Amino acid sequence: MHVQDRLYIDGGWVASRGTDVIEVVSPHTEEVIGRVPDGTPADMDAAVAAARGAFDTGPWPRMEPGERAALMGRLSELYAARQPEMAEIITAEMGSSITFSQIGQVPIAHAVLDFYARLADSVAWETERPGMLGPVTVRREPVGVTAAIVPWNTPQFLIMTKLAPALLAGCTAVVKPAPETPLDAHLFAQLVDEAGFPPGVVNIVPAGRETGEHLVRHPDVDKVAFTGSTAVGRRIGAICAEQMKRCSLELGGKSAAVILEDADLDTYVGWLPMAAFLISGQACGAQTRVLAPRGRFDEVVERVAAYARSARLGDPFDPATEIGPLVTSRQRDRVEGYIRLGQEEGAKLVAGGGRGGFDRGWYVEPTVFAGDNSMRIAREEIFGPVLVVIPYEDEDEAIRIANDSEYGLCGSVWTADERHGMEVARRIRTGVCGVNMFILDPASPFGGVKASGVGRELGPEGLDGYLEYKSIPRTG
Repeated sequence: MHVQDRLYIDGGWVASRGTDVIEVVSPHTEEVIGRVPDGTPADMDAAVAAARGAFDTGPWPRMEPGERAALMGRLSELYAARQPEMAEIITAEMGSSITFSQIGQVPIAHAVLDFYARLADSVAWETERPGMLGPVTVRREPVGVTAAIVPWNTPQFLIMTKLAPALLAGCTAVVKPAPETPLDAHLFAQLVDEAGFPPGVVNIVPAGRETGEHLVRHPDVDKVAFTGSTAVGRRIGAICAEQMKRCSLELGGKSAAVILEDADLDTYVGWLPMAAFLISGQACGAQTRVLAPRGRFDEVVERVAAYARSARLGDPFDPATEIGPLVTSRQRDRVEGYIRLGQEEGAKLVAGGGRGGFDRGWYVEPTVFAGDNSMRIAREEIFGPVLVVIPYEDEDEAIRIANDSEYGLCGSVWTADERHGMEVARRIRTGVCGVNMFILDPASPFGGVKASGVGRELGPEGLDGYLEYKSIPRTG
């Protein structure tokens, strides 16, 4: 049992202003495995005040970028040593298989932190240029106090995509973890404290939606960085627009994998666990539409279904498990509702659809439908291990179907001709589109178009959202 009774605010461990607690429930056993304070609006006020003071009068924004990077490097070293513990906590909280937590969840979070810790020397923090009226100095300065609001599916990675660039830029931050996954954030706060950041630079307050909205609306927050549903992202975007507040929104997706006539299905199926069923399909970039040429449609359906039937569903702490449970009973109910809807719409259920024989734990079998792009199961983000295989007549129709979505986050093209695959990828309107692979590269920008969000995270471009340009013209 993980029991914590303090919040990390202003460089120390403090009692919550409220008495409510968040109970963390194992998605495998359905038993309570942890308790932490449920952050209140007053707690958020204290965290924002600490971040505001640290930004306005503290040393952090006034340090040289290399000095900030050195302290981030110290945090990276501490993080590296605690990776096994962090992986176990994430698996216990949200059901990610221990294998993926060990090789994906935690290492990629560490890689993002390390990337930004090493980026400082390559950034043009201040440049000189000849202006039309005289010389101009152009500076890049931190945007201010940042609110980082993250979901439960890849909690450490998504904290890092926001906090690491914010810290390098010289911002201070309030991090609000999801109530489903506060335990990993508490361990991370311990590492921040041990690294020796100045008080108020990093504050971590787990809380629910209402307290999260209080954080978004806080007048002393200069920028909001959010990952989550498109519906919540629209609300956050509207609030930020009212206050002329900066925001970046990494939202939902309904990504398509386009399988061309000459594709090697062995290659595609080899990537299928990562592309479609990662974290039991609870990933915004999950490629849950599979577009197959009409002449190979039955073959593709059967190959995808065969993987779904063979994938090992079960205890996330078993190293042999490929697919763990969904995060909550509420999420399982949602996914099962879509499975029923797909059948009602006339889609053919070719694999899965049940609970895998589990009478405890929030399990849903990897599920495969054969259908078309007009169905709700092909248009709405399910956030579960459910995909639909859709036929197309020719390449132009495949691209049209791939783009026929309110979302535009990820995608992929599978072909024996990589050069041609690049041509097709350029025509698919998404923020990321792999060719014969599906993976996010921490050194390259990630984000979406349309309802998939605003702004980019990762890569050098991920730093831009935490910096403002200042021009200083002079007479010479």
